[in-house]
Amino acid sequence: MRKIPNHGTLRMTKVAYPLGLCLGLFIYVVYIKWHRASATQAFFTVAGAASGARWGQQARSSLGSTTRGHEVFYGIMFDAGSTGTRVHVFQFSQPPGETPTLTHETFKALKPGLSAYADDVEKSAQGIQELLDVAKQEIPFDFWKVTPLVLKATAGLRLLPGEKAQKLLQKRIYYLSLEFYMGRTLQNTMVNLGLQNACDEAIYQLGLDLEELEEIEEDAGLGNGGLGRLAACFLDSMATLGLAAYGYGIRYEFGIFNQKIVNGWQVEEADDWLRYGNPWEKARPEYMLPVHFYGRVEHTPEGVKWLDTQVVLAMPYDTPVPGYKNNTVNTMRLWSAKAPNDFKLKDFNVGDYVEAVLDRNLAENISRVLYPNDNFFEGKELRLKQEYFVVAATLQDIIRRFKSSKFGCRDPVRTCFETFPDKVAIQLNDTHPALSIPELMRILVDVEKVDWDKAWEITKRTCAYTNHTVLPEALERWPVSMFEKLLPRHLDIIYAINQRHLDHVAALFPGDVDRLRRMSVIEEGDCKRINMAHLCVIGSHAVNGVAKIHSEIVKQSVFKDFYELEPEKFQNKTNGITPRRWLLLCNPGLADIIVERIGEGFLTDLSQLKKLLPLVSDEVFIRDVAKVKQENKLKFSALLEKEYKVKINPSSMFDVHVKRIHEYKRQLLNCLHIITLYNRIKKDPTKSFVPRTVMIGGKAAPGYHMAKMIIKLVTSIGDVVNHDPVVGDRLKVIFLENYRVSLAEKVIPAADLSQQISTAGTEASGTGNMKFMLNGALTIGTMDGANVEMAEEAGAENLFIFGLRVEDVEALDQKGYNAREYYERLPELRQAMDQISSGFFSPKDPGCFRDVVNMLMYHDRFKVFADYEAYMQCQAQVDQLYRNPKEWTKKVIKNIACSGKFSSDRTITEYARDIWGVEPSDLQIPPPNIPKD
Repeated sequence: MRKIPNHGTLRMTKVAYPLGLCLGLFIYVVYIKWHRASATQAFFTVAGAASGARWGQQARSSLGSTTRGHEVFYGIMFDAGSTGTRVHVFQFSQPPGETPTLTHETFKALKPGLSAYADDVEKSAQGIQELLDVAKQEIPFDFWKVTPLVLKATAGLRLLPGEKAQKLLQKRIYYLSLEFYMGRTLQNTMVNLGLQNACDEAIYQLGLDLEELEEIEEDAGLGNGGLGRLAACFLDSMATLGLAAYGYGIRYEFGIFNQKIVNGWQVEEADDWLRYGNPWEKARPEYMLPVHFYGRVEHTPEGVKWLDTQVVLAMPYDTPVPGYKNNTVNTMRLWSAKAPNDFKLKDFNVGDYVEAVLDRNLAENISRVLYPNDNFFEGKELRLKQEYFVVAATLQDIIRRFKSSKFGCRDPVRTCFETFPDKVAIQLNDTHPALSIPELMRILVDVEKVDWDKAWEITKRTCAYTNHTVLPEALERWPVSMFEKLLPRHLDIIYAINQRHLDHVAALFPGDVDRLRRMSVIEEGDCKRINMAHLCVIGSHAVNGVAKIHSEIVKQSVFKDFYELEPEKFQNKTNGITPRRWLLLCNPGLADIIVERIGEGFLTDLSQLKKLLPLVSDEVFIRDVAKVKQENKLKFSALLEKEYKVKINPSSMFDVHVKRIHEYKRQLLNCLHIITLYNRIKKDPTKSFVPRTVMIGGKAAPGYHMAKMIIKLVTSIGDVVNHDPVVGDRLKVIFLENYRVSLAEKVIPAADLSQQISTAGTEASGTGNMKFMLNGALTIGTMDGANVEMAEEAGAENLFIFGLRVEDVEALDQKGYNAREYYERLPELRQAMDQISSGFFSPKDPGCFRDVVNMLMYHDRFKVFADYEAYMQCQAQVDQLYRNPKEWTKKVIKNIACSGKFSSDRTITEYARDIWGVEPSDLQIPPPNIPKD
């Protein structure tokens, strides 16, 4: 973050507050309008109606025509009944200071009613349009935009079967995630509201720099990496697609740690991101809810009761999520833990009062800190508390909204839960919110007194599960003993779910005891455990992977038995990224030259980038693309020189490898390539080499020893390479400290080469790969995750694909992987490993990297050496192409043009249609400040 002198900070603050206030006010108005409107939405988005009604009063004075001092205005009502669909156009007259009176009504009806269109919504739309045309003829043009519209749905919708009526009625989507890696909000909000240029100009007129203001904002780092950032992209797309969607998570007081590099080692610092407050959130204490823990279960004639629990309060904080230029604003609601006023006090005598008050922290610790593990299950009780905390609060909120969801009324009007799955879709982002399944069952059975079988049907139809990893160490397997103490009623429910599930399996596969063991939610052994992934699969109506190859592995390996039982349940939904943040915001130069050629449509329909394909050989476009890339590299070079005090050659290839540090992501393979390049330069300094600046960045989980050793190795290699005068500026190695969303927005547009080199079959999808592709970097990667589909879209010849395929990895596992074979056979690999083990890169501590060497030689699950030779050959092809800038840029353009599939808008559209049963809308709600013609 840029350091600004004190006097500059004060001056910026003076500007920041009014600017923030104006922006906040605008967002809030749109936000309130959307939420009032969404409560009354039917198949026509009545948001326009509701907001129109509000404008009507403002508009009368300026637009209402006057007859003998009387103001005239209009209203439209659609009446969708069982026998016909009708439009009423009302004209009102209002004498000064008196109540309006109806002076004229136009009426037209069409038959049949909406019930006839259950299977043909398009025909229904044609009828509605015909009636709308009648209204247009009756209402003067100047009045049209401010005339309120009301939809009255009578018997017609009630006559439809539930699933058919759902096509015509709004359904709410609830995206549950323990992580939302939002990054900064100011610039993204300005972009989505279409205000960035206006704000930029206003700040410039004051003699200030908007970029400096943006740099002051803290990243909201409430996520570890891909999973949390995906959730953030999904929220953006759901708002842009006009879905009535909510994100639910935890308002961590401390997000992902800030990473400092001290003497080459990672040191963690707390991320106190709320130190100066968060202007984007609004506390909603009126919706505070109790969450129960511990206690005991009692079976009574009235039903099962969970008694003597410890209560923690969940306080919601709402953050608006604006769609792109459609005046739709959704909500991200994050829960913060609060101790009730009587917390622990009743357990203490008067003398222990102070200690009792201090112990309130025990309750509030639930939302204190994000667990910093990525693709690793730790099994701490506090983590289980976090998972239940967000689930319990969210489900209470969902059910409150379901019960009272009638024309904005807060009084409960629904007591029957038959229609719950038609009104509510809950998406579980990995297994972290898996407790939604037993918790929803508990509420339905114990509280709402729904029959078990009906409750299970409702739960399954409501919930859907996204799997994000195939690594066994990442799967959540909670000890039964922990559940017994913390959530005793939920343990009972899970046992009951499992028993019915196993009875069903046993009936289909009699005598197959091993299958029952494999498919059980409860894993037997020294420590009985609950397999949360199995619970999710059993309790959901849809299970999806996040890339084609990953979804196949899920079906054929991870959940093979479940796929054989219910194949129709399993789907693929390839991940995507929002092009608003990851192109328009972070790379405006590239966005501008694309807009010049094909217009702005690609920002909400990324497939339109295909229109760039005829320009692959266009000399002017090639030059423009190369120029933008060079400008981005120069800008990032200046940042690197300032932050890392390393002189960068901006003409060098920017070779970037940024992601969480993990053995399966194989940053070590990149290290071996760097060492080999270094050795080649040293061996023949007069030879011509393609200059490279290699950038590696990412955080290691604090308890992950090997990941921390990898960071130390990268920084140690950099110390040797960067200070060797023989090498000069032909090779530089930089570890990007504290990699986060705001740093990604700077490095990705500047990258030439994107490293996506995980062992085939280990990376579920990846989304960084998509960001680099969209921003004009070429990919060197394995056939893993979404790389496979990137190669399908752009053509494998336009990526640098190397290494073992999934089937090769499986064959090598069968045969037995022997790292020493490669070590003995490949001299350059042997030289690099010997340098690492001998202390060449750690002269003050020669044995520093013995654990790394030992792992690579004897315990490498991810087969780094097996891909070394192919990787080196592929990197030689990269060098060869980079020597020909024109051909390189042609491939860049081809990649950009073929990246349209990887928009999160496409992903969310597929979720909406295939899993949630809703249809995205491109309807734009008119803004509250619409010009009055």
